[in-house]
Amino acid sequence: MALAHVLGVPRIGPNRELKFAQEAYWRGDIDAAALQAVASGIRQASWRRQQAAGLDVVTVGDFALYDQMLNHVALLGCAPARFGFGGVIGLPEYFQLARGSADCHAMEMTKWFDTNYHYLVPELTADTHFSLGVEWLFDEVTEAQTAGFTPKPVLIGPLTFLYLAKEKTAGFNRLALLDRLLPVYAQILARLKTQGVEWVQIDEPILALDLASDWRVAFERAYHHLHAAGPKLMLASYFGPLRENLLVAMKLPVAGVHVDCVRGGDELAQVIDWLPAIKALSVGVIDGRNIWKTDLNAVLDRYEGLHQRLGDRLWIAPSCSLLHVPVSLANESGLDAELRRWLACADEKIAALATLKTALNAGRQAVAGELADNAGALAARRASSRVHNPAVAARLATLSDTHDVRNQPFGVRQGLQRARFRLPAFPTTTIGSFPQTTAIRHARARYRRGEISEADYSAAMQHEIAHAVDRQEALGIDVLVHGEAERNDMVEYFGEQLQGYAFSQHGWVQSYGSRCVKPPIIYGDVSRPHPMTVGWTRYAQSLTGKPMKGMLTGPVTMLQWSYVRDDQPRAATALQIALAIRDEVVDLEAAGIGMIQIDEPAYREGLPLRKADWPAYLDWASRVFRISAAGVADATQIHTHMCYSEFNDILPALAAMDADVITIETSRSDMELLRGFGDFAYPNEIGPGVYDIHSPRVPDTAEMTRLLEKAAQVITPENLWVNPDCGLKTRGWPETEAALANMVAAAHALRQKHDAQV
Repeated sequence: MALAHVLGVPRIGPNRELKFAQEAYWRGDIDAAALQAVASGIRQASWRRQQAAGLDVVTVGDFALYDQMLNHVALLGCAPARFGFGGVIGLPEYFQLARGSADCHAMEMTKWFDTNYHYLVPELTADTHFSLGVEWLFDEVTEAQTAGFTPKPVLIGPLTFLYLAKEKTAGFNRLALLDRLLPVYAQILARLKTQGVEWVQIDEPILALDLASDWRVAFERAYHHLHAAGPKLMLASYFGPLRENLLVAMKLPVAGVHVDCVRGGDELAQVIDWLPAIKALSVGVIDGRNIWKTDLNAVLDRYEGLHQRLGDRLWIAPSCSLLHVPVSLANESGLDAELRRWLACADEKIAALATLKTALNAGRQAVAGELADNAGALAARRASSRVHNPAVAARLATLSDTHDVRNQPFGVRQGLQRARFRLPAFPTTTIGSFPQTTAIRHARARYRRGEISEADYSAAMQHEIAHAVDRQEALGIDVLVHGEAERNDMVEYFGEQLQGYAFSQHGWVQSYGSRCVKPPIIYGDVSRPHPMTVGWTRYAQSLTGKPMKGMLTGPVTMLQWSYVRDDQPRAATALQIALAIRDEVVDLEAAGIGMIQIDEPAYREGLPLRKADWPAYLDWASRVFRISAAGVADATQIHTHMCYSEFNDILPALAAMDADVITIETSRSDMELLRGFGDFAYPNEIGPGVYDIHSPRVPDTAEMTRLLEKAAQVITPENLWVNPDCGLKTRGWPETEAALANMVAAAHALRQKHDAQV
């Protein structure tokens, strides 16, 4: 009998119950008990759905009140020493680690592999020690057992935990901490065994990465230590093939191995060849990261023979955690029936998994209706006239080698732009958005419901734009933005105006903490039928004599933060988006906008996990950005923004994008991320973020000045801009104005110091 399980599920709740409870707790509107009650309700509802679908175990420990890596920091008793918490922490301290405090900036945040999920980065030093911390995992196991479920706890493996952490001691190798860490993992596993747990899923997704030899060797040492510690271990790798790590994974003393057969299916034969006869094999056959229906008949064609060979040693699962897809299609009444039939969210994927389990164990005839419906949906999608647009194909055919090249090199453009804008040294700006107030959200909601006219809505948004411009003028910011009051999301706003996109009503996924996003769905060829931002930006520019940046989302980010069609290469879809953005850039310039920012925060996120695959991606990713930007005159300044990623290993590709100005997140790393730009001698202008917008903490002028002085040591001062880490839509106006006032003061202090030295 084949078994079925999931590696994890969405934790925000079908209606974002966790988000609203978190934020209520932070405001002081509810206490910890009320927050935990909401969390328990979400977990138990999820376990019920898994059990009702016929899964053999329910996954426990995939839930987090903020982030799974932060959960492990709490579990392993290794909160950064700078917070002064010691080993065991409570809920207030847990959230301080994530959000910072008046005295301490939050832990650094970066992308979880190549997804749009952000995790908190553990901070390790030579003095870091580990000890069993919070009891939350064990409590959740008891909670599941008491409710009548068979739990399969999930842990982030010790090697992945260390690998994704960051050393805070110069010259220190965090792998040296493994021998301190393993006894605590063994203690955790022993505790789970005493609770009656049979299987523990232990995630080691770094097995899908290029690992240095010392990390690969460490796997054998680690798992020999953990082998006798407790329950059976299901070692899980995902997000890519194992490649040279395949033998490492297969030879470890674990009871089972999970492999991603969506991204790594080509090596399944090797996996089977090296799988010991006593081990279970979990195959990830349903895409855990996209929302298109799986071809169930094709899965059965491929795995029925394997089931006959392995019997109850075969487990079937999604490729990875379902954290990356929405909870359900159940409430998506706004999607038209044709498109909805092509899709599957977490609940639908779990149902598909149950169908596959039944077909493997009882034969296809037992689920003939489900299989026929699945085949019909896939055939309808392939035959749909909505997918392909001949006009888009014709335009792509006209592209030449010069479509991605500006007229003059940066050095010439820089001179023209400086003469045009006459900005002071260390010019100040923001990344684009300003607080999305209750009034803004209320007006947008009323407009969507048809309760106010388009004219009334436009008047309300113009009022908010004027308000943002006035406040920036009063603060003395040099380059302004219109504040993006009219935008719900930096991808959704544009996708709603492009052909080839569709949108869910409730398709929320967690980005970090309480921040949720609703990714658009790219189902067909992309084109821009009309201007998207020109009217708003032209109006904002009319209110000020200072430069007003036009704000756009770049083609790579539009791709990465959407559910992308899987019937053509991603590069082809990105190229279609680039041409649509290019049209908007040209129209903004024609409307008198001299600075245009094309945000690409997901550029690094799109990088393949294996370095051998990087060149192909970087080639087309930088090209589509240049195509989107290259239609303007040399005196028009092109900006881009990137955040919460490591960039030092792709700096040549960033330079190849040829943006006149790049702004990046650097405050949480205390400007560490900027050092690589200096070593590389990044040729264009750069704005390193001087304060963290994801924390309510307002840093003072001295702190920002210190960061800018560090930046000026590695970047030519004439090329430095001053800005926050990211957009300000999630913040309130009081803290925003206070932080920006300090930022402007820091820029003035640096100008005075710079002038005195000249």
